[in-house]
Amino acid sequence: MEGVAKRSGVKSPAMSVEQFVSLTSPLIDLEKEAEIAASIGSSSSKGLDVAQKRGYALLNLKCTDAQTGLMGKALLEFQSNKGDLLPAHKFSNHDVVILKPNKADSGSPLLGQGVVYRLKDSSIIVAFDDIPEDGLNGSLRLEKVANEVTYRSMKDALIKLSKGTQKGPAADLIPVLFGEKPPVVSKKVSQFSPFNKNLDHSQRDAVLKSLSCRDVFLLHGPPGTGKTTTVIEIILQGVKQGAKVLACAASNIAVDNMVERLFPFRVKLVRLGHPARLLPQVLDSALDAQVLQGDNSALAKDIRKEMKVLSGKLLKAKDRNTKRDIKKELRTLAKEERKRQQLAVSDVIKNADVVLTTLTGSFSRKLESITFDLVIIDEAAQALEVACWIPLLKGPRCVLAGDHLQLPPTIQSVEAEKKGLGKTLFERLAGLYGDEVMSMLTVQYRMHELIMSWSSKEFYNSKVEAHSSVAGHLLYDLEGVKRSSAASPTLLLIDTTGQVLLCDMDEKKDEEESTMNEGEAAVTIAHAKQLIESGVQASDIGIITPYAAQVTYLKMLRSKENILKDVEISTVDGFQGREKEAIVISMVRSNSKKEVGFLSDHRRMNVAVTRARRQCCLVCDTETVSHNTFLKRLIEYFEEHGEYLSASEYDMN
Repeated sequence: MEGVAKRSGVKSPAMSVEQFVSLTSPLIDLEKEAEIAASIGSSSSKGLDVAQKRGYALLNLKCTDAQTGLMGKALLEFQSNKGDLLPAHKFSNHDVVILKPNKADSGSPLLGQGVVYRLKDSSIIVAFDDIPEDGLNGSLRLEKVANEVTYRSMKDALIKLSKGTQKGPAADLIPVLFGEKPPVVSKKVSQFSPFNKNLDHSQRDAVLKSLSCRDVFLLHGPPGTGKTTTVIEIILQGVKQGAKVLACAASNIAVDNMVERLFPFRVKLVRLGHPARLLPQVLDSALDAQVLQGDNSALAKDIRKEMKVLSGKLLKAKDRNTKRDIKKELRTLAKEERKRQQLAVSDVIKNADVVLTTLTGSFSRKLESITFDLVIIDEAAQALEVACWIPLLKGPRCVLAGDHLQLPPTIQSVEAEKKGLGKTLFERLAGLYGDEVMSMLTVQYRMHELIMSWSSKEFYNSKVEAHSSVAGHLLYDLEGVKRSSAASPTLLLIDTTGQVLLCDMDEKKDEEESTMNEGEAAVTIAHAKQLIESGVQASDIGIITPYAAQVTYLKMLRSKENILKDVEISTVDGFQGREKEAIVISMVRSNSKKEVGFLSDHRRMNVAVTRARRQCCLVCDTETVSHNTFLKRLIEYFEEHGEYLSASEYDMN
């Protein structure tokens, strides 16, 4: 894949608002249908079994704990009836789920609808508004369901976008983002006083350019370059200039990360969102928590007390006229209580300098009449363009931060993806305007320079450099880590070529047609064990693989070794935005046809390799993998700059 500098001179053709709306609307429908189809489609036990195999249902559960927390939400914990690990699934934090008796058909009433709060290997915790009155003592199931609000908000954004060209806060921004009007870049801004005195030269240049861009600015942040640090500085500079800022991201974790980073600077901020979707450390900044402290909320509470007294009188009253008068007064008080609650919410939002929420969260009625001076979207290269338009319509100026050379948003519908639903606004604007409105961060603070250099050369025209604090750091620099053959290399290639017959290292398909490789998984686990035996903390090790079936098999192997329980195992997609001291990548593919499947996705491999701080280990069949020219360059880089081992050198017993 070409680096961004090579691409910046090539302008992409513009797309009109009308073209975008007419193209995108049916694709949203396709995506919604695909998500619904992936969940329960049949009331038969066969349908449920298929849903479980696909990862959209968890069957045969028992409720093992019930607590009240999160501002009154009920937290219920579910485990397998057998008490063992949960099967492989596609549930993740913040998903909307429904709870039913295990044997209930698809049309039966729900016991409750909630939000996934925490996930463990052997349990899942769900937040409900109330504890279901009955049914919790029997065998249960959870189903992942399509979030109606997400699709409704995207459709609503398209309607508003088609009207917004004539009026609304973003009326002048829309034609710029569709290439109908050139972006304005001011030459007046030549300096600024940073809040964060530790910004590097590329971060300072990016902030300066963001202050100069009057319509749109793109912050391009390659892995480990401090993108969020720079976003926080841009937010603070905006507040300093008197701007009211709406800061969003595709995921709740990214929004919470911004909240945490803003805390030390004492800005007036409020975090919108369901309490179950927020990290515990940011709950004090939540809208619900701040509303409870306001004067109007106290008045609403007093009114509710008064209503309770009147309700008691109503029950005792026998005279018809007295009852009528009490009911009339209750209606008046109820109206006043709603008004006070709305005012309490409005007070908090109006007083905030920065409002933070997810893209979909900005659809909230609480923000309906609020306009912003600056809209900031972090993770913009991982978000659907249509989702970005939900907050963008609320202001005349925007900053998008991301990296279009890492993984794009996940699309369920193959057809919708083929027709362009996955093309992000960040990528489109990078093609439309390039360096005119974009700055790339060039100093990274995560990786040893050997890990970084492959990515820098392959994707970023060799412009990214390692900061001196990380350029030479090694695993055995960590406290308690021995300088062993496992812990010493920065780059390690473990080759399974020629071991197929000897160690069962050929790939195979699971029931869902996902690829796995049992022999390669055993080698991967063996290396992780050697790292732990060398003194590396299990929690500092991540095992990544592109295939869900391999994740499941690796987790099964991990469960047999107690020392491995804190080693994190996930797909590449699940690790985006994360890092570990040591990363072991199981590439899985090993076949006589030399097929590599979606291993050849350049962006996926960029993410996989750059999760590592001090060691990156590739476990693969080099003969199969090297059949692809892009992957061949990766293998050759590891061979030239790292250590090479044959899989036969590992004891897998």
